[in-house]
Amino acid sequence: MTQSDGKNKQYNKPWLSYAEQLNILKSRGLIVTDDSKALEYLQRIGYYRLSGYWFPFRQRSELCCILPSNWTGKKLKNHRIGHIALDEFKPGSCFQNAVELYVFDKQLRLLVMDALERIEVAFRVDISHTLGRYGPFSYLEPERLFQDFAQAINQKTGITDHQVWLQKQAQMINRSKEEFIRHNKEKYGLPLPIWIACEVWDFGTLSTLYDGMSQQDQDEISSRYGISNGRVLASWLRSLNYLRNVCAHHSRLWNRNIVDQPKKPDKGEAPLFNQAWQPGQQHILARVFVLLCVIQHLLNTSNPNSSWWLRLKQLLQKFPDLAHIGLDLKGMGVIDGWEQWSWPQTPKDGQ
Repeated sequence: MTQSDGKNKQYNKPWLSYAEQLNILKSRGLIVTDDSKALEYLQRIGYYRLSGYWFPFRQRSELCCILPSNWTGKKLKNHRIGHIALDEFKPGSCFQNAVELYVFDKQLRLLVMDALERIEVAFRVDISHTLGRYGPFSYLEPERLFQDFAQAINQKTGITDHQVWLQKQAQMINRSKEEFIRHNKEKYGLPLPIWIACEVWDFGTLSTLYDGMSQQDQDEISSRYGISNGRVLASWLRSLNYLRNVCAHHSRLWNRNIVDQPKKPDKGEAPLFNQAWQPGQQHILARVFVLLCVIQHLLNTSNPNSSWWLRLKQLLQKFPDLAHIGLDLKGMGVIDGWEQWSWPQTPKDGQ
């Protein structure tokens, strides 16, 4: 048994020069073929950012019982069985491999953000148009929304989730420097009609409002995307919002565990990647490839002529050769046979 690391009461690790950092990596078995380039990367990217990419290169302990950091020797209540990452690297691990994986991950984040921007814009229109038919200020009316969202008091905030959402939107409107926002505020005052207010929403704001819409209105929007159950689409938007936050903060993406996982669509819906939701493939569900498939499914409706999937395919085929340390696209949850997938529309280059 081993005890997991907890928070140190007093941080006692010393400051290290870039050369000292590199020497530590070498002493642990990481191959460095060009010291000057490695030092340049440490200086430009940083040790701890790169450490997320060489973490999979580290050797693992035998299977053991991992104890909580606050264990006092009494009866175990919270523990898990697993492998602990050791300081030493697997044979053949190379500093340049970590850099290549970092560059791949950066390109993946940029590609994902490009798609999420298109989806965000499309859903602003979907939501504002659907609610706007009830009136320009229907988003203020609790009776138009899901009861739990609009009327139930959140025990943490003391107000409804709808009121929390309205506060956030009001802050966005007040902070906005857009000329059309200033013009409408000066000419017509507040509140703004939903088809104008929606232009300040970020992905989290629109996904929260969609989550709070009535089932009927959710289903109407989701049906445009070939999904019969609007609650499934709500889970997709929550997952994509998590994905967007990872990308926006320049965090490691390629093998990240997806905390807020999407729900499975009904049988026959999203058929090209529905196998990713099959029983026994939870390891795939927890990885980013499922969300890349969700993105493509939504782009099929919101931007049907996009070449996004083609560009994604080209990027995935450039994944660094890390077979010598046991890493490949399966770390992303990529499904066998994905290269043969074809989408209904023929993509046009540059879109």
